[in-house]
Amino acid sequence: MVQKYQSPVRVYKHPFELIMAAYERRFPTCPLIPMFVDSDTVNEFRSEDGAIHIIERRCKLDIDAPRLLKKIAGVDYVYFVQKNSLNSRERTLHIEAHNETFANRVIIKEHCCYTVHPENEDWTCFEQSASLDIKSFFGFESTVEKIAMKQYTSNIKKGKEIIEYYLHQLEEEGITFVPRWTPPPLAPSAETAASCRKRAASLASVAPEAAQKEGLSSEALSSPSGASEPAAGTPDDKLDADYIKRYLGDLTPLQESCLIRLRQWLQETHKGKIPKDEHILRFLRARDFNIDKAREIMCQSLTWRKQHQVDYILDTWNPPQVLQDYYAGGWHHHDKDGRPLYVLRLGQMDTKGLVRALGEEALLRYVLSINEEGLRRCEENTKVFGRPISSWTCLVDLEGLNMRHLWRPGVKALLRIIEVVEANYPETLGRLLILRAPRVFPVLWTLVSPFIDDNTRRKFLIYAGNDYQGPGGLLDYIDKEVIPDFLGGECMCEVPEGGLVPKSLYRTAEELENEDLKLWTETIYQSASVFKGAPHEILVQIVDASSVITWDFDVCKGDIVFNIYHSKRSPQPPKKDSLGAHSITSPGGNNVQLIDRAWQLGRDYSMVESPLICREGESVQWKFHSMPACAATNLPRVDDVLASLQVSSHKCKVMYYTEVIGSEDFRGSMTSLESSHSGFSQLSAATTSSSQSHSSSMASR
Repeated sequence: MVQKYQSPVRVYKHPFELIMAAYERRFPTCPLIPMFVDSDTVNEFRSEDGAIHIIERRCKLDIDAPRLLKKIAGVDYVYFVQKNSLNSRERTLHIEAHNETFANRVIIKEHCCYTVHPENEDWTCFEQSASLDIKSFFGFESTVEKIAMKQYTSNIKKGKEIIEYYLHQLEEEGITFVPRWTPPPLAPSAETAASCRKRAASLASVAPEAAQKEGLSSEALSSPSGASEPAAGTPDDKLDADYIKRYLGDLTPLQESCLIRLRQWLQETHKGKIPKDEHILRFLRARDFNIDKAREIMCQSLTWRKQHQVDYILDTWNPPQVLQDYYAGGWHHHDKDGRPLYVLRLGQMDTKGLVRALGEEALLRYVLSINEEGLRRCEENTKVFGRPISSWTCLVDLEGLNMRHLWRPGVKALLRIIEVVEANYPETLGRLLILRAPRVFPVLWTLVSPFIDDNTRRKFLIYAGNDYQGPGGLLDYIDKEVIPDFLGGECMCEVPEGGLVPKSLYRTAEELENEDLKLWTETIYQSASVFKGAPHEILVQIVDASSVITWDFDVCKGDIVFNIYHSKRSPQPPKKDSLGAHSITSPGGNNVQLIDRAWQLGRDYSMVESPLICREGESVQWKFHSMPACAATNLPRVDDVLASLQVSSHKCKVMYYTEVIGSEDFRGSMTSLESSHSGFSQLSAATTSSSQSHSSSMASR
């Protein structure tokens, strides 16, 4: 398997020409890199005007490898070929390198580039990418890979330091400015210039061709500079090393590489707003920097955020007064690490009363708003404290927790909230302090712990009674000045005290159901109550052939049968008469029937796939490529896809969302209905069936 490495852009706040003067001083050898023993020039070319200078060197390296491995390999030194192409006119230096030793067993290649900073012509940028492909190495493939990565990491850390060392050396010699290249007074003839360009292009093309044949190179292993190429594209697509350290924290070269590669993939494929680097990094950390796994869960979360308008929740949704009065939680200063601190007095909260008064959806939406506020506070604290702060601390006081809190609908709501937060806000919880845990707590913990990720669970600290006041307690994590008064501190905490929700605020099951639908329809979803014998049909018009139809629908109540029909004729809009052929209405229903009774299946329209039975609580995501053959017919360029939702029980409720994407904007693959189950829309999936739905989703993907 080919290992690829990319590092962020390294910025030197010095002109390009001065950096080049410092760079050249590391040849023929560099005492600051002990393994870089020597280098010999094997080819050199300089254009007549002096603008282009191409030099090829053979570099001798003493790799820090076990003596036994060197003996088995039969070599003491490793040789790399490095070709530097300097264009003084364009102010660029391209470095291509590959290994010469063991080229048939190990393929190492590297590309580095020095360029002028896009926003400041007196600064210089350095980028680097490298790849390592070990075909075979006497059974020591894993060892060689570790040695290469260790060496690569070491040189990346040293890279900027070495260039700055030679810059300081130049300064001591009185060299603080190197003039830019200027054309010679007498320009060469047109024929000579053409000949120079031809020769330069011929020589410059050798390096990439050789690198492709061979492959992590002397610049990664022998060069004093080291920073991998982020991603081809505009300067805005790239990440600066100083920026990463300032806002994202210390990352290993491999972690930096994963971040840049995933960010580049999003820029190339994602349609819409690109998430911030901090957000991408959370998903990478949640999957131990496995790019494929991180990309999968992040894309699901981005779609979820878009469909439920989560990005705007803080600006568009106002929590009901009941939550403001009786939800015993709130933000309270920060911990010793600068993380925002959220205090939750769960033991004082009437979870049953809140569920009976508001329903699950309002509680879930409130928790989402808390998480969004947490992300915002992390950004603010990063600026205030001058270091990366990407998570918050949660303090949960359980005094007062009893069997009332284990009311089944309340626990169900809690499990659902945990599931949604775990899926969409990974690595946002830095520490969870659980205080004054009563005897009933182990029962609650047994219920909820299976739903909590192992990485998250390791951040839990649980204290019984007054243990939190002793060594290893609150004072280790929170400054004495901000410990809440109800925990024995001196700081007045403005978190609501909770208390019992008055039964006069309780709502009936039907009222809560309608309230849930109201919350759902505030998203980009539509809803429908479907009655038996009254299909609800949706028309999706396709203007351009080969478009891709995507949709997600959630079965909130009852079971349905999902059919897809295709027609080249556009059906007539439904008549307003409720007794007409095209519409069927019932009390509380909004069913629409589009297929004319006179139409015949197989003649006027066709069935695209076999019917799919969808059970209550399931969430179905589907993609369908419209038939390109339609574009070649003499019929109008309009393909009508009729989605028929037929009821298999007395009444069911469904939420659905559709979107038509141009084929050039869709980079997925066609999936059949039989493999389309997903845990896609967690907001409306019942907790009792969500885990089963998610399992089938993982299997189908």
